[in-house]
Amino acid sequence: MEYIPQIVFVLIAGFFGFLIFRRIRKISGNIRLGKNVDLSDNTGERLKNMILVAFGQKKMFKRPIPAFLHLLIYVGFILINIEVLEIIIDGVFGTHRIAAPLLGSIYTAMINFFEFLAVGVLFSCIVFLIRRNVLWINRFKKIEMVGWPSLDANLILIIESLLMIAILAMNGADQLLQTRGANHYIETGSFFFSSAMFAWLDQLDTGSLIFVERAAWWFHIVGIFAFALYVTYSKHLHIFLAFPNTYYSRLDPKGKMNNMNEITNEVKIMLGMPVEGDTAPPPEGMRFGAKDVNDLTWKNLMDAYSCTECGRCTSECPANLTGKKLSPRKIMMDTRDRLEDVGKNGLDDGKSLLGDYITKEEINACTNCNACVEACPVNINPLDIILQIRRYVAMEESGAPDSWNAMFQNVETNFAPWKFGVQDRFNWATELKEGK
Repeated sequence: MEYIPQIVFVLIAGFFGFLIFRRIRKISGNIRLGKNVDLSDNTGERLKNMILVAFGQKKMFKRPIPAFLHLLIYVGFILINIEVLEIIIDGVFGTHRIAAPLLGSIYTAMINFFEFLAVGVLFSCIVFLIRRNVLWINRFKKIEMVGWPSLDANLILIIESLLMIAILAMNGADQLLQTRGANHYIETGSFFFSSAMFAWLDQLDTGSLIFVERAAWWFHIVGIFAFALYVTYSKHLHIFLAFPNTYYSRLDPKGKMNNMNEITNEVKIMLGMPVEGDTAPPPEGMRFGAKDVNDLTWKNLMDAYSCTECGRCTSECPANLTGKKLSPRKIMMDTRDRLEDVGKNGLDDGKSLLGDYITKEEINACTNCNACVEACPVNINPLDIILQIRRYVAMEESGAPDSWNAMFQNVETNFAPWKFGVQDRFNWATELKEGK
């Protein structure tokens, strides 16, 4: 009978571990649906990006108040999990606070520090709940945030708050049980924040207090397991993907657009210019641009899974600010939704990213300004997806707006967007000089 809690713990841990592994494998498979692109260069610069942007949250601090609150949650999430390691060891081996006798006063200081972080996380979650549900912050009220995206954000904040409360309740009950000489409750010293709960916990008898401590212990650890699984279905997957996503983020200047080598080589051959690398013509049946998720690169698809739906990209987008339908955040959310649907139903489900998820009106509204790329805290690039879809519309469907087609024709015939030849390009200056 004494081993039943350990068996139950191992079974629960194994159950959630299996589900998390299966979900990670599914996400990895979905990302691999994208085209291959080699991003193994410049290791030093990529590591620097990851450390500054993902670990250091460099771009978050463009808005210091939410950045500071987010930092409390972030640091709390990382460091409090050190205590979770002890809980897992206790759960497997049937011990209780196994590190306390080994670390002595250091253990007391560590738990006090973890409690400080827990209170900081709790405070930040409450503020973020108020920001999302009471204060009118425009980027949280966009059409793409109606329904599940809004609920998802609130659920995460509520779950994190409950987990922090469970830590404090567990520690508070534990300290009181130490003073009552209950079995297995090792002397740990005083914990500042959880001691504030003594007033109502001390009214309970020892049996009830043990129940509170054990219930909080189980709720916290099972809640951590469930939270880890839930995150893989949530926008908060960025907690893990922010690191590889920033590592593999684009290193080229933001204004540089990627050309299709096959097309570039064809044009160079036509103009009699030297061609580097493979000079073979594009393979028959090759699709130019992107119609569906499998036409995008694996990095584009990782971007979609890394999006935390914060809306900073949309709040900086000039097209969105002037009332256009384009929302860079929605582009990433739509790409992720399509990717999930493809993962369930396959590519041949009668749908595609363009048309069923993202409209031509949205992609045509983009000004290519890169404001969304600059604003993203984890270096997501919505513009690259927009350009690839727009390239498909122009080259495969000949569906670009008439004004664009006229510009394309002028560039082809006059080497400029304007409808007059090179020899007439400076006529305006002559006319200005003559006073016409």
